[in-house]
Parts: sequence; C-alpha cells; structure tokens
Amino acid sequence: MKLIIPMAGRGTRLRPHTITTPKPLIPVAGKPIVERLAENIINISKSKIEEIAFITGDFGKETEQKLLKTAEKLGAKGKIYYQKEALGTAHAVYCAADSLDGKTIVAFADTLFYADFNLDENLDALIWTKKVKNPEQFGVVVTDDNGYITEFTEKPEKFVSDEAIIGIYYFKSGKTLKNELKYLIDNNIKTKGEYGLTDALENMKNKNLKFKTATVNEWLDCGNKNATVHTNQRILHNEGSNISDKSEQNYSVIIEPCFIDEGAVINNSVVGPYVSVGKNTLIKNSVISNSIIQSECDIYEAVFSNSMIGNNVKINKAKDDLSIGDYGEIK
Repeated sequence: MKLIIPMAGRGTRLRPHTITTPKPLIPVAGKPIVERLAENIINISKSKIEEIAFITGDFGKETEQKLLKTAEKLGAKGKIYYQKEALGTAHAVYCAADSLDGKTIVAFADTLFYADFNLDENLDALIWTKKVKNPEQFGVVVTDDNGYITEFTEKPEKFVSDEAIIGIYYFKSGKTLKNELKYLIDNNIKTKGEYGLTDALENMKNKNLKFKTATVNEWLDCGNKNATVHTNQRILHNEGSNISDKSEQNYSVIIEPCFIDEGAVINNSVVGPYVSVGKNTLIKNSVISNSIIQSECDIYEAVFSNSMIGNNVKINKAKDDLSIGDYGEIK
C-alpha cells in the first residue's frame, strides 16, 4: 500500500505560525499534524503502508529530513516530491506519479479524523466523507441506497447533498488514477482555473469504476488558528492526557486533559483543560486553558484561552485570545 500526502500549500490561513514551520509539521497535542494523519491511515488499513510520498513545496532540506524520519518511524519508506506551482488538487497528486501504482491512499495533509471502520481493499475506490451543515463550502457526493457514489459536485450552489468529501481517498489501482490525472493535465481540462481531483473522479466513475463512501465519526480541520486549537482540544478529549514525568509542576493546578512535554516547567499556575505545552517551556503565575504552546517559551503573568503560541515566544502580562508566531514577544 502506498500513502500519498499532498502538502505543498503555503498555509496562509494559519499565519504567522506557518511562516517558519510548514503547516503539516505544526504539533497538535504534541505530535505533528502529518504524523497524526499517517497514523490514522495506518490504523484503518489492513495492508502495511510500505511507502509514504510527501508532495511538498520549497520547504528546505531540514523539513524534508523530518518527513523522511516520520515515514521511517512509522515503518515505511519515505519519498519527497515537489509541486512547484499551485495548479490544483489533481496536479498536486500527479506530482507523485512515480508512486501511483498498486493500492494507493491519497490523504491531504490538513485533515485529521476518527473512524471505526476497516478499509475494504477489494473495492475499486473509497472516499472518506462526513455530513456537514454547510455543504456549499465543500465537494460533496450523492450516493445510492447501497452507498455507491452516483454524483460528485464541487461546492454546490444549490443543495444536492450534505455528505462532504474530507480529503482522503483509496484506490485499488493507483495506475488508473495516474492515467486520469495525466489526461486532465495533457488536455488542459480545468475547473475554475485549476486541475481538480473531482474531475478525475467523475471521469473514473463514468468509466464504470465503482466508488463507495466511508463515513468518519469526527473530521478535524487544521486550516486556521481557531480550527487548529479546536482540533487540539478534540484530540486531548478523545485520547486523554500525556504529561511527561520529565516535566515539573510546582504549586500549580493541572486541569486535565493536557499534553505537557519533557523539560516543561509550570510554577504557581493553573493550566488546562485542553492545553498542550511544548519542550522546555516555562509558565509562571499564569492561567491558561484551551491553547497550544510550543517549545522553548517563557510565559509570565498571562491569562489566556483559545490561543496558539509558537516556539521561542516570550510573553509577559498578556491576556485574552492570542496568536503569536515563532520568536514573537509581548510585554
């Protein structure tokens, strides 16, 4: 089984956090988004994931090495591909054409999920979906009584379905997918100026490929600050606390669930619920809830919630709702 992860987007909606760190490498509940995504896929796949192909932008060698180590950690071979221009989802996947062969899962890197099904690899194709309240903002599918897809619609202006595609797909034949993507690009077939994966899926369906849906229990987005903080909350709610025995809590109250990494020191503070604290961060005389705080931060006399704090940030007497990128400072 191959796992293809397109992740070349600039993550502009999550700035300033993505100025220094590509969005898929931002930790949520102590673990990078892309690592959590790959783990989720591994958990529902019966076949071993032998290769993980990361489709990146110009993120630099350090980021590439982190991705390759992530694949190795998960027992797979890592490969790096590049999408040099933002030409659409179909183009992004096709950038990994050399890996599109055999059983293949495509998973876009800002999507996390909880599901209780096992992947049926005998199907031609499977698309992960979730019912939503605002289907006009998503690609949606229409299904028949047996759960097979009869129609794909991208951001419908009129209601056709509330079953949204979450951005994860299984194909029994990666080569078939590759051929359809190539056809779109070779013939310059675009929708709203981009090569759309939905167009390739529609062509495959019209050639009698059978698509079925798999509904996830929970779909978690990491598109912007508020969504990422909410995802951190849901992961901690579902998976519970992870508090390192190499951290310190002195004269403090920890309201679980929380993630607290090694080297973190919390003095005379109330932290939690739903707070993630990175390595070697110091929190003193503060009250913090529902927030992500990354590594090597110094936080004094702060009161905040629904916040996202980058690495090496210094905060003194700040409050309310914060979004501070790496190396930021508030006095």
